[in-house]
Amino acid sequence: MWYWLIPLLVVIVVVMLVISIYNKLVALRNRFKNAFAQIDVQLKRRYDLIPNLVETAKGYLSHERQTLEAVTNARNQAASAIKAASQNPGDPNAMKGLMGAESMLTGALGRLLVTVEQYPDLKANQTMMQLMEELSSTENKVAFSRQAYNDAVMVYNTTREVFPNVMFAGMFGFTPAALFEITAEAEREAPKVSFK
Repeated sequence: MWYWLIPLLVVIVVVMLVISIYNKLVALRNRFKNAFAQIDVQLKRRYDLIPNLVETAKGYLSHERQTLEAVTNARNQAASAIKAASQNPGDPNAMKGLMGAESMLTGALGRLLVTVEQYPDLKANQTMMQLMEELSSTENKVAFSRQAYNDAVMVYNTTREVFPNVMFAGMFGFTPAALFEITAEAEREAPKVSFK
């Protein structure tokens, strides 16, 4: 008589397990999306600083036009890439595009900073000093945001790959998220700011 309750209890337990897995994956996906939003905020702050840096440097570096244009172009490409990546954080193609654009921007900024070092008057300019300090602070915030994002992605990816979650993750559309990694050694270094 009570034997019919056993299959019903099994079904209830399985449904509860699936609901629990789904809810956990949703929470973890939202966590890494929020972490990416923090990167987005810091990178936009960085992108907003760059035109001010270029404008301040223009008067001193009139014959370094190529360097200034490279920074401006790299900034515009990076701003476009962050916009695309913001639409779907964790998407491997969007993250690859963002990482490439950020690498170009970091290289262009590095060349600008080397150029600035060669002009003592520009290094002593109060506006330039403030902008460089702000850029240095922003670079640190970007690094912390990247770390938080990568940590959130790692937890999400691990959770979706373990058993029994892996059985349901794909079915519910939980795809792997991409880390925000910088692979080339030269790109790993943030622009160094020094006014010694």
